[in-house]
Amino acid sequence: MNETGIFLKFSILKKEAKSARILLFEYEVRKKRRLNLVMIDKIFYKKMLSKSFSIPVRVNYWDGDSEQYGEGTPEVTITFKEAVPIKELMRNASIALGEAYMDGRIQIDGSIQKLVKAAYESAESFFYNSKLKRFLPKQSHSEKHSKTDVQSHYDLGNDFYRLWLDPSMTYSCAYFENDNDTLEQAQLNKVHHIIKKLDPQPGKKLLDIGCGWGTLMLTAAKEYDLDVSGITLSEEQYLFVQKRIKEEGLEKRAHIYLEDYRELKKGPFDYITSVGMFEHVGKENLGAYFQTVSNYLSDDGVALIHGITRQQGGAFNGWINQYIFPGGYIPGMTENLQHIIDAGMQIFDMETLRRHYQRTLETWDKNFHDHLDVISEKTDEKFIRMWDLYLQACAASFESGNIDCIQYLISKGPSGRTLPKTRSYIYK
Repeated sequence: MNETGIFLKFSILKKEAKSARILLFEYEVRKKRRLNLVMIDKIFYKKMLSKSFSIPVRVNYWDGDSEQYGEGTPEVTITFKEAVPIKELMRNASIALGEAYMDGRIQIDGSIQKLVKAAYESAESFFYNSKLKRFLPKQSHSEKHSKTDVQSHYDLGNDFYRLWLDPSMTYSCAYFENDNDTLEQAQLNKVHHIIKKLDPQPGKKLLDIGCGWGTLMLTAAKEYDLDVSGITLSEEQYLFVQKRIKEEGLEKRAHIYLEDYRELKKGPFDYITSVGMFEHVGKENLGAYFQTVSNYLSDDGVALIHGITRQQGGAFNGWINQYIFPGGYIPGMTENLQHIIDAGMQIFDMETLRRHYQRTLETWDKNFHDHLDVISEKTDEKFIRMWDLYLQACAASFESGNIDCIQYLISKGPSGRTLPKTRSYIYK
């Protein structure tokens, strides 16, 4: 090899060595940056979780480090198999943490209900951190979106709901008159409790807005001699109720409509019931919802509106909106009262059923777990973790008082002008 060749080869080797040094330097910089980010993540997590629970909780971090928050033996253990990016937590903590649990990136050993309840009970919990909950998904409640939202949840299939609801297929808060009531008995109690509050007179007309699988409306037809109509946007529920009407020979007394509650061309009605409905209409449509109830009521007509309400003011949860109830909004109690008054109606009575809904959800979750072998045949682990989280987190929310369930007994015109003066008639 001549001198020129040697020089060229030396130059190439020199450049390659320089490139290698540059690559090594860049690798070290990236490694250090990653280590710094991990340290920042740990600092953020420790600050976020240190005062977030009212019970002792152990947290196992992704790097093998472990911390206990709170005095005493840990009641629940949280294991982060990997860090949930701070950016995602800042965007929406409930969505980020809920998705991480669904995907198995977070493991919880112990009761989810107890853990969520403990987070709601701590005044310094990340649940109340305005920086973590200020970004929420945008919502729409046009008739098209409302139909899509309802069907995405209720049209999962009757077979799925039949596994963990009671035989009446009632998907709302039960009413446990006695501690030893079964779920089926408690749901039947609730139906009669609602109808009795109306002081129903035989032959009059009742409209059930959001009638579900029809138990309330068909009970009103069979046992209280009322002419009933039900509205739903769920095709599964519509077909189910249609079948029940035919099987029970109620074609002349019961009618079911697959229609938006704003579009029904019927009425007026002497009585209106609506159970678990207003939580789906959206904050911007609450006023129109109560005005629609008023429009359908006859003069001095009576309505029993039953739904999840926050005594602390309205709110919605990003994770539940995205994965369970698209478009859901839990209104505040004073919000509902103002809309009722603005719609020309008045309150006759109110009753809170918070503890009843807690027990209802606990029973649903137990039933859900009792049928995991069947559910797992048709779904995957992510779906199972999602529904388990939903049922237990909601039970915790009721248990802690973060949300409530309230029955509003209202009349069109002066409060309860056609109703008995005392509550005793309800319990006869």
